[in-house]
Amino acid sequence: MLSSCNVSKNTLQEEQGPLEKNPAQTVWIYLMAGQSNMAGRGAIEAQDTISNPRIWSIDGQDNWVLAKEPLHFYENSGLDCGLSFAQEMLKHVPDSVTIGLVPCAVGGSSIYQWLEDSEHRGVKLLSNFKQKVELAKARGEIKGILWHQGEGNANEKDIPVYNKAVNSLFEIFRAEVGDADLPIVMGELGRFAQPEEKALRFQAINQIIRYVAENDKNTYWISSKGLNHKGDNSHFNAAAQRILGKRYAKVMRSTIKNNNN
Repeated sequence: MLSSCNVSKNTLQEEQGPLEKNPAQTVWIYLMAGQSNMAGRGAIEAQDTISNPRIWSIDGQDNWVLAKEPLHFYENSGLDCGLSFAQEMLKHVPDSVTIGLVPCAVGGSSIYQWLEDSEHRGVKLLSNFKQKVELAKARGEIKGILWHQGEGNANEKDIPVYNKAVNSLFEIFRAEVGDADLPIVMGELGRFAQPEEKALRFQAINQIIRYVAENDKNTYWISSKGLNHKGDNSHFNAAAQRILGKRYAKVMRSTIKNNNN
């Protein structure tokens, strides 16, 4: 009986460790960066904890593990859009491809904290991103970045210069990855902000997000239209996060070279 249990355990480890054990495997890696709506604040349900052998992520010790929510571990995060994104991507990529998700988002971070490599909630934002890029390069091909940020800069001082800051940060991201044409998909801020003054500032950031994407052939945006909040007029709820993941995937898969889907 003991021998049988050991065999079963070893077999399970082999099944769960292909990213470590199979260097020939095709791994497409996507980094997730920004602030709390990328880190995730949605309620996690049973469907969000079902793993898929073709979707992997990293844990707090930089180990590759089968992905399940919550993906982000820097703070007390909830459901993000990552697993939904990967599940949708798998419908449109070759069967030989495994998706790797690398969480880098930290709630409350402003774009200037990213640019200045500030320590925020115990994480040096840009240094952490760069370290995760090296981790990703060692295991697969970085195919894109999912970015959701802007709530922290939705103020009168930052809005006029947010465009320049975004472009500067994305230039750093691409240089670090070593791909000047790396696709970056930006998500709009929620359209549910209150009071009206705050909603107008969020609208201004969304206009900049669309402008940046329209003026850079390798930057894209997705809409937050029709998506609801978790009751705080700030963070997307679980249903919205799952939809965001699908919207990110729809745009990201259009960037795949020779894509026939």
